[in-house]
Amino acid sequence: MNLEPLFKSLKQGQNRLAGQNRREKDAALRSVIAALDAGRRDILAANEKDVSEARRKGMKEALIDRLSLNDSRINATLEGIEALIRQSDPVNNVKSYWTLPNGLFIEEITVPLGVAAVIYESRPNVTVDVFSLAYKAGCGVLLRGSSSALESNRVLVRAIKQGLETGGGVPNAVALADSGRREEIQEILLARGWIDAVIPRGGKDLIRQVVENARVPVIETGAGNCHIYADASADIGKALDIIENAKVQKPGACNAVETLLIHYGIVSEIMPLLAERFAGRVELRCDPRSKQAIAAPPAELILKDAEESDWETEFLDYILAVKTVNSLEEAIGHIRRYGTGHSEAILTGDIGSAETFGRMVDAACVYTNASTRFTDGGEFGFGAELGISTQKFHARGPMGVNALTSIKYRITGQGQIRP
Repeated sequence: MNLEPLFKSLKQGQNRLAGQNRREKDAALRSVIAALDAGRRDILAANEKDVSEARRKGMKEALIDRLSLNDSRINATLEGIEALIRQSDPVNNVKSYWTLPNGLFIEEITVPLGVAAVIYESRPNVTVDVFSLAYKAGCGVLLRGSSSALESNRVLVRAIKQGLETGGGVPNAVALADSGRREEIQEILLARGWIDAVIPRGGKDLIRQVVENARVPVIETGAGNCHIYADASADIGKALDIIENAKVQKPGACNAVETLLIHYGIVSEIMPLLAERFAGRVELRCDPRSKQAIAAPPAELILKDAEESDWETEFLDYILAVKTVNSLEEAIGHIRRYGTGHSEAILTGDIGSAETFGRMVDAACVYTNASTRFTDGGEFGFGAELGISTQKFHARGPMGVNALTSIKYRITGQGQIRP
């Protein structure tokens, strides 16, 4: 394959976009909202084709949910763009400034990162989210979605380009790599000089492929093997609501809980109630103590013995691993061993336990008495997100528009020379 003409067009588009001010960029984004809204029928029809084909190939329903669009999800996506428009311009801002003893005046200024390539799976809403964030940040963006969402992505990007054209924007600041061939990804990963950063968003296999093969810088998003620890002092009613939300509300999301850790002091109280809630809905894979605590399992409950591999698995499905622990320290130790640095939560009524958990658990997002499902750029008020970064360089956690900026230093003198 030869994507160089596409890379060159994106570079030219980004150079032009970098010169636009907030008013011009926001006007273009508003035009994109109108184009996506007007093209709603075509978008949903294309998505239905993708969903039907995915079902024919046997895709799990939890992943079908990630792939599916409807009016409500389109509305949420458009609202995300509106929220982004309301945000201040993330570039050309002076972060700090100072004067040296020799009189040189130094300013630290935010600038667009350049051209980003985002490689992602399923979720056609990501196409719009990533585009809008990149455009607001003055970045060109190459979108490479999965073949399962190809028809949806083609229609979405066509509508985006139409909106940019109508709104006086820069249509060639966005492009879709849509051949569906694997060689396409490899060419993107090797595109030094054209692509300034690549961002993988998907399962661990995709992320590993990008990290191991890229010659361009990678902003790494990570798999979400997320935990909830129910401490001895947890409010049982609230705990059950939080656990249910974190597992069932969207099990195919990276911020869904995969392992529940329960203090031995409450396991006999919480497990029968959890079994009732999850009967016929969620498969439980339990260690011996948590399994024994379900004295009379409901008939519809799928109950299995946990295996070692369950502790390290991101199920992305209606499956929950359950383990009994003897202490807060044991829970933290388990998370350190098996966690992916994404989102971890403690349910507790003890301030000291909450503080210890928050201090000792190393993850992008650490919760006290709340669902892990809130790890999301939209929920954090960013309007949308590029993904959830689990690394520690450049960006961590939900990545909003500022994750697509870098800095430069502007130095003003009056004829100074270095002695």
